[in-house]
Amino acid sequence: MGKTKQMLKVGVLGAGHLGKIHLRLLNESKKYELIGFHDADSSNGEKVSSEFGYTYFNNLDDLIDAVDVVDIVTPTLSHYDCAKKAIEKSKHIFIEKPITHTLEEANALLALEKEYGVKGQVGHVERFNPAFTSVKHAIKEPMFIESHRLAEFNPRGTDVPVVLDLMIHDIDAILSVVNSEVTQVNASGVSVISQSPDIANARLEFKNGCVANLTASRISLKNMRKSRFFQKDAYISVDFLEKKVEVVKMKDAPEEPGDFDMILQNAEGIKKQIYFENPSIETNNAILDELESFAEAINNNTTPVVSLTQGTQALKVALQIIAAFNPKKL
Repeated sequence: MGKTKQMLKVGVLGAGHLGKIHLRLLNESKKYELIGFHDADSSNGEKVSSEFGYTYFNNLDDLIDAVDVVDIVTPTLSHYDCAKKAIEKSKHIFIEKPITHTLEEANALLALEKEYGVKGQVGHVERFNPAFTSVKHAIKEPMFIESHRLAEFNPRGTDVPVVLDLMIHDIDAILSVVNSEVTQVNASGVSVISQSPDIANARLEFKNGCVANLTASRISLKNMRKSRFFQKDAYISVDFLEKKVEVVKMKDAPEEPGDFDMILQNAEGIKKQIYFENPSIETNNAILDELESFAEAINNNTTPVVSLTQGTQALKVALQIIAAFNPKKL
């Protein structure tokens, strides 16, 4: 029998809404041994510890010293300080999106990751959405992309613009399938309830000619998380919320089409056959999958699915969108 990989010791920083979800999943995982957690609010830390039985570390350094992996689920403003402290103790880091508050902080983490030879992954959970993973291989050189991410109002997360709260999910997903750099960003954002924009629209133009149109809102009457990818001879729709996909493809029409074949003919007389694909979508827990994929990257010495470099690229584009809201003020 082959030797099984040893469980990685992990500690969680931050025991808010998402932090508690991470704690539960890491506690259940067979790839991690949950050592404990730290929360800057000691009263919340004690409460979570007594309620769920996880070990609360009042001292941040003591927790980092006791683990192999630090899972950072704190507010974005503290991401950099927490990650820097962990990396300088040669610990691997999983860090929630967005990677950091500023691009300078993200670039500094990239340098530290390289210097200390550790691995880092950013929590862009939609990369592990079963609808997206079922068709990602089929998204090849899309030339037009349209994304809508609409959410009902929730006070949690309104301390940052909707671009960093919601749209960044779609920015990362799009960057993962468009193998080209962003050359032009146009955007508009409106603050309705919060001090920062609650609804935003952005148009991204890529060097290869691809155009992506993204809309995000956190003041909608209904929830929607859908992206549509248009490419040569194919249309692919991904519903991240309902975990559904639509794949419509075209191929050269047969010489003698069947009675039920769908045939289109263009002005030049070229005939194409339309057909549908129905990829199987397996139910999963995307947060558990992203955490366990990071364990596999560490154990197998491979590049994490969402590397710190990719998390930095998503942040860079998100900040370009925010900067484009008021171009006259730049």
